[in-house]
Amino acid sequence: MREVGSLPQPAAGGIGWSQMRGRSAPLISNSAMIPVHQHRTGNPEGNITMARNSIWIALFSLLAILSPAPTKAASAYEIDAGVHDTLDRFFYKIGGARELAHKAVGILVFPSIVKAGFGFGGEYGEGALLIGGHPAAYYNTVSASFGFQLGVQERSVIIMFMTPEALAQFRHMADWKVGVDGSVAIVTVGIGGSIDTNKITSPVVGFILDPKGLMYNLTLEGSKISRINR
Repeated sequence: MREVGSLPQPAAGGIGWSQMRGRSAPLISNSAMIPVHQHRTGNPEGNITMARNSIWIALFSLLAILSPAPTKAASAYEIDAGVHDTLDRFFYKIGGARELAHKAVGILVFPSIVKAGFGFGGEYGEGALLIGGHPAAYYNTVSASFGFQLGVQERSVIIMFMTPEALAQFRHMADWKVGVDGSVAIVTVGIGGSIDTNKITSPVVGFILDPKGLMYNLTLEGSKISRINR
């Protein structure tokens, strides 16, 4: 028995669809015909399922567009170049930054930390620890954040170790979590857009930058910094 509502397929070498249109014989027998409105609404559950599937497909398509493409791990040369570019921009835009860097015993620089998400967002970046102006080790930073987020945000982070003890404690650990294994005091710029180096008393200080300059009302709490091989 032919399935209700199905159309017969033309036999090989037989009459084509254009020839069959001119014939008066019905394509479906009278006994098998169903009113159009019954055929369209006879399966409400199926219509609901199709609507739900369409919504999920649209959401997954949106996520695919918004999610950043995976990036390959940077080489030591690429990290070093980004570190020096970030420091040059930092010294140029912020008065007193170079003087403070000269007082630091170690400087950890993450040139690019990318933040992206839709409902659940995460941050990742790679950088280098400079001691005496030369790279001593390479690190990555990972953190997670919750909330409704759209788009991608990129920023740079500079962490200065002002005492030998603070630097030694950091280097002694393979994984160092801000707020747990040590605290980082975020520095803000005072009047005139300069850092008053005489007021820096914390053993570890941090700066968060975007392309426009220093960013405020942000924290590094919860970020995990781990040593990597490059």
